[in-house]
Amino acid sequence: MTPMTRINRFTVIERMFHLFLILTFLVQTVTGFSRLFISTIWGKNLTAALGGAETSITIHKWIGILMIAGFMVHTLYLLTRINWGDLKNSLFGPDSLIPNRKDAKDLWKRIQWFFGLGEPPRMDRWAYWEKFDYWAVYWGMPLLAVTGLMLMYPILTSRIMPGWTINIAVLLHRAEAILAITYIFIVHFYIGHLRPTSFPMNEVMFSGSLPLEEIQKEKPAWAARLNQSDALNHRSINPPARWYRVFYYVFGYAVLGFGIYLLINGIIYSRYIPIH
Repeated sequence: MTPMTRINRFTVIERMFHLFLILTFLVQTVTGFSRLFISTIWGKNLTAALGGAETSITIHKWIGILMIAGFMVHTLYLLTRINWGDLKNSLFGPDSLIPNRKDAKDLWKRIQWFFGLGEPPRMDRWAYWEKFDYWAVYWGMPLLAVTGLMLMYPILTSRIMPGWTINIAVLLHRAEAILAITYIFIVHFYIGHLRPTSFPMNEVMFSGSLPLEEIQKEKPAWAARLNQSDALNHRSINPPARWYRVFYYVFGYAVLGFGIYLLINGIIYSRYIPIH
């Protein structure tokens, strides 16, 4: 392996899932904010840019349905990735996204290291914060989907459930959406792109690969496992083309900038969020 060896980390389909989530999440944020802040000048401008209130709501509904379909496809994809012949290692081994005891130990070691009381943890393929990122989105989707469908079909919902559940659905849908937007546009953006070890951009979700030396530094436990096996020969991949790097840098920072724009205005106009 040469010093510039790049190791494949994400497949094309996994990167497509991420791109799908980026685009649908941004659309839902814009259309949701246009309705949530409709009483403000900013909200009215968003609504006008989307073609009016009815168009904005229609887009929000259909993209919501598209996200539900994407969630179902992603879940089916996860099931195909399970090694049913070695279920325990497949679900709780080092290559699994399911949290385990090592994640708790790594978090505790990180806290100790932060206060100068020990060495930093040796991260494996998935760090504990990456697992949290993933499952926070995964489990948030059903809540948004169920409450969103209840609000899309209030009459049908009221035939099955008490009318007051629609009010609860409004609160839950709004709270989960605001929580997701805040987390993604602050915590996820910072960890993914703005922290010192990632700046100016964590390219791996766009390129699918990262340099071996970066793995050895950021995820030494994973690098050690790769070295002990023949995986390096199978995971080695060519670097992305220059034009593609330029493209995803422009796209990534456009998304980052737009997300921060939405976040800042959401905070500025948060006092106008209706409480009923």
